[in-house]
Amino acid sequence: MFTFFQRKVYLADYLHGLVDIHNHILPGIDDGAKSVEDSIALIDGFSELGVKSFICTPHIMHNHYDNTPNTIRKVFALLLKDLEKRGITDTSLDVAAEHMIDDNFENILQKNEVMPLHKEYLLVEMSFLQPSFNFETAIEEVARQHYFPILAHPERYMYYHQKYGKYASMKSNGILFQLNLLSLAPESYGSNITKMAEKMLGDNLIDFVGTDVHHVRQLALLKEVKLSAKVLNKLLPIMERTIHTFY
Repeated sequence: MFTFFQRKVYLADYLHGLVDIHNHILPGIDDGAKSVEDSIALIDGFSELGVKSFICTPHIMHNHYDNTPNTIRKVFALLLKDLEKRGITDTSLDVAAEHMIDDNFENILQKNEVMPLHKEYLLVEMSFLQPSFNFETAIEEVARQHYFPILAHPERYMYYHQKYGKYASMKSNGILFQLNLLSLAPESYGSNITKMAEKMLGDNLIDFVGTDVHHVRQLALLKEVKLSAKVLNKLLPIMERTIHTFY
């Protein structure tokens, strides 16, 4: 019999085996984990969900987080060493970065100081206040450098919510979209973001997913995310594509 009250399921029950391609678990390098202990707490928490493969993506953001491949790899090596010391052997970590498209982005791109995912994909972001003034030219340069651009959390750029056609335009220009799984819970970023995330899923605009988890409070929110069957059915193939592409 038809009912208006469909039972929702926990996203956490479907995360086993996910490769998290967007997170901030490297310690002391951006607005994510502040210490190795914080990093280990996040890795342990993810392990309880069956998530044991990560591509760490700290910010590269001019005048805020002036990270470089050298500084990022140093911290990454320290975390790997600590995992080994603790006997944590069932976790797979790789390293890349989340690149802000700002006034320095094209400079580091041309100097080969970016950090791609799996050598082919470049994770990029914009400010949440306004679009990057050089977004189009930057994306063209990304393509010229033979990378596939992945725009992080497109559902969170509220200045595009009333210009929904912009998403299709970006897709037609070869930009891939990575949804934040946290966006599927209104408690994370607000109900407007959740509605946009569900709309983009429904319109088949999303290519990959990641958590974008910065700290254990967000991990706790992730464990409480509930989804309708309709949203889950749209999400599962994208999770599989993420695993297949980045495992």
